[in-house]
Amino acid sequence: MTSSWTSFGGDLHLDLTERRAAGAGLRAALEDALREAVQDGRLAPGTRLPSSRALGEDLGIARNTVVEAYGQLTAEGWLNSRQGSGTTVARRAVPDPPARGRRPATAGTGTGDRAARHDLMAGRPDLSLFPRTAWLAAARRALATAPHEVLDYGDPLGRIELRQALTHYLARVRGVRTDPDHLLICTGVSQGLGLLCAALRERGSRALAVEEYGLPPQHAVIRAAGLGTVPLALDEEGARVDRLDARPGAVLLTPAHQFPTGAPLSAERRAEAVRWARERNGYVVEDDYDGEFRYDRQPLGAMQALDPERVVYAGTAAKSLAPGLRLAWLALPDALVEPVSRLKVLADTMSPVLDQLTLAELIASGTYDRHVRRCRLHYRRRRDQLVAALAEHAPQVRVTGIAAGLHAVLRLPPDATPEPELLTRARAAGLSLNGLAWHRATPAATAAPPSLVIGYATPPDHAFPAAVQALCELLRRA
Repeated sequence: MTSSWTSFGGDLHLDLTERRAAGAGLRAALEDALREAVQDGRLAPGTRLPSSRALGEDLGIARNTVVEAYGQLTAEGWLNSRQGSGTTVARRAVPDPPARGRRPATAGTGTGDRAARHDLMAGRPDLSLFPRTAWLAAARRALATAPHEVLDYGDPLGRIELRQALTHYLARVRGVRTDPDHLLICTGVSQGLGLLCAALRERGSRALAVEEYGLPPQHAVIRAAGLGTVPLALDEEGARVDRLDARPGAVLLTPAHQFPTGAPLSAERRAEAVRWARERNGYVVEDDYDGEFRYDRQPLGAMQALDPERVVYAGTAAKSLAPGLRLAWLALPDALVEPVSRLKVLADTMSPVLDQLTLAELIASGTYDRHVRRCRLHYRRRRDQLVAALAEHAPQVRVTGIAAGLHAVLRLPPDATPEPELLTRARAAGLSLNGLAWHRATPAATAAPPSLVIGYATPPDHAFPAAVQALCELLRRA
């Protein structure tokens, strides 16, 4: 005998079966179940209980039995009952829930200490720029015109509306050569990378080449998919793709703006990487994480255009809109569409459709383009403010990687404070940031000279001057 009822949106499950089996009468079993629900916190103080008639009908017992149980628990002080106001759980002291073991730490995402006063972590945008009004308007238009079937299970590649909008947008803005049948919408680039690695492993790959410095959570995704990582050295022309060999089945690159050093991959090396993929029957995975944000240089088109059958293009709305949307996309070669979409079904069937429809509406209406242009101007001003402040207060620091993107690398003199100690001082000063050594693909000694990776996009406008001031003070003492 069980009951599941709702009061003010909360569900409660009462099970009288075991108590009845133990010989308890109906009233006693109901009293015990309710008393236990209050004691263990499932019924919080102030919660309104169902009427005696409603609970009796739900349990299949007489209303009078419920009335008598309510009366007994009211007399004991567990419940309150007032004429015309119904029955509620009494506001009385209840024991704290039993202590539970601390949840083990999960793999770091590089998002830093959110409790820090000054957040200068790289990899996130200024969330105050999110176009709430435009997003809400686009969501209303999309939902108002969408047929009912869009809310059903659908194509694992994603909604056709978004794939069509992205096909035209990526061709126009990034030079990507694809079509809706080769685009897959995924829950962030991390998911897309995991699906790709699993598909490559099915094809027999055992390793993925990665840039010497990159994003450690991505390296963790690669390893979780069962692939090893083969680091590639970096210089002023980007990754040393001339050192690729037969070990990896693919190589992960950030050609437009190497993360985090900021160097673009030269045209010669782009061609060389594609040539390697053709000769080895391998793939290049192009992570175009912030390709829309460039300031002092001509825009670099996507590497994918060199060979859409050998380069997988990965794009995201995490920097242009917000990482919390979990919207990203892969432009896949023909041979990878079936295995990656099949693995997507196993992962989560399909990505949420309402946000896909909203983004499609934003792109099709031109609102997304206007938003990106506004953000580009905003971040360029941020970058210029940071560079000017460092030139005035920390002239010994060399700022690199600032022609594009949302972060800068600050390279300190060789005799500066060692990087681990500098990061300790930064935390003490309320600064959340990473050193360059954190981004290494393989464990190694801290880079010398010390270098810091500064995300200048993250703080909202009112907090940015204070964050820059605290950073300059830290560097002045270094």
